[in-house]
Amino acid sequence: MTEKTEMARDLKNRHVQLIALGGTIGTGLFMGAGSSIKLAGPGIIFVYLITGIFAFLIMRALGELLVSDTSQHSFVNFITKYIGPRAGFIVGWTYWISWITIAMGDLTAVGVYMQYWLPNVPQWLTDLIVLLLLWGLNSITVKAFGETEFWFSLIKIVAIIGLILLGAILIAIKFKTPMGHASLANLVNYGGLFPTGMKNFILAFQMVFFAFLGIEMVGVTASETKNPKKIIPKAINEIPTRILLFYVGSLIAIMSIYPWTQYSGAASPFVKVFSSAGINSAASIINFVVLTASLSALNSCIFTTGRMMYALTDNTNPLHKLSRAQVPNRAINLSVAIISIAVVLNGFMQGEVFGFITSIATTTFLFIYGMVVLAHLRYKQQTKGLAKNVFLMPGAPYTDYLTLGFIMFVFVVLFFSTTTLYAALGAVIWLLILFFWSKWRVV
Repeated sequence: MTEKTEMARDLKNRHVQLIALGGTIGTGLFMGAGSSIKLAGPGIIFVYLITGIFAFLIMRALGELLVSDTSQHSFVNFITKYIGPRAGFIVGWTYWISWITIAMGDLTAVGVYMQYWLPNVPQWLTDLIVLLLLWGLNSITVKAFGETEFWFSLIKIVAIIGLILLGAILIAIKFKTPMGHASLANLVNYGGLFPTGMKNFILAFQMVFFAFLGIEMVGVTASETKNPKKIIPKAINEIPTRILLFYVGSLIAIMSIYPWTQYSGAASPFVKVFSSAGINSAASIINFVVLTASLSALNSCIFTTGRMMYALTDNTNPLHKLSRAQVPNRAINLSVAIISIAVVLNGFMQGEVFGFITSIATTTFLFIYGMVVLAHLRYKQQTKGLAKNVFLMPGAPYTDYLTLGFIMFVFVVLFFSTTTLYAALGAVIWLLILFFWSKWRVV
């Protein structure tokens, strides 16, 4: 039997659309929005808008690269091609290890959320069962992954739309709250749009930037998507609408029902809003939503790390093999085996240490996204505009330089807070280690 050498293109338009959407909506919106609201007040809306614009530009840069050659397995191939093998090596392994670490954090979160309903079941056991289930789904076919991610993302969408509709109703009827009435005026009546000052407004950018991690996952699906030249651009072009609706819309609803002063990082704003409307099971509903959000993230991590490991190896490597269903099972198996270490670590390495490692991993995405934009710049310079591409990044190369400037701005902001300073330094050290390793590893 002839060995399959190309992955199956079984991801449909609806799969890619929801994968793209799942990449822009994580647990941070449901659980972490209280912290960002407390930090910047209503000004957080503008932080999301500005960051969303640059997230879109990063995706347009990536999109133009992907459409230029749909045979490539991931964006790392383009970085290797246009910047060099060492750059591709550093970005590829940084990306793989970062998502492995984040997957461990997501797996831990799943266990914590399951404790809400199953307090007497050991956390490690629920972690193990969930990991085995998602491993099985990812190992069957790429379509099985797509279907799973479709439904996980749909749950998040329904929850956010439900919040926005509820907010609109409460504002329309001037719903009475302990603080007054639900009204759009609550956005400005408590110190204006920037009540905590410009310093906190600027500090909020690093919090919001990391809420968008995963937007690039749609690019990893390119080699397994039916008609990628049509579907990938469509998924990317709808990102601004999603950001406007789901992030900005939900934040406006949240701060219109209760003033921003009533929220904190200790509780989910979604629970507070749903509870105020008399929905007694609000806590259970939001716990279910954040559970599915974590499952969605973990599912995507397994998919992404498996594909990235496949892309980082060549035909001579045993990991660079496809199953009969044209899935890189060996690469997936290795990734899942390493992720499963979290099952053991949860008994010994909880709290700040585990969170610190995850924060280093997320910080490296500034470098990864910067390299994507730089690869796009090199692509434009090398092709000199002669490449026939119908999906051009708007305003390039000026928007490339602007986006690189924004990424650098967010990196500098990390050094103004002690909670992010050490993560930034850890990320720099990690990249330096890979840089020196690549000197003798990459020919």
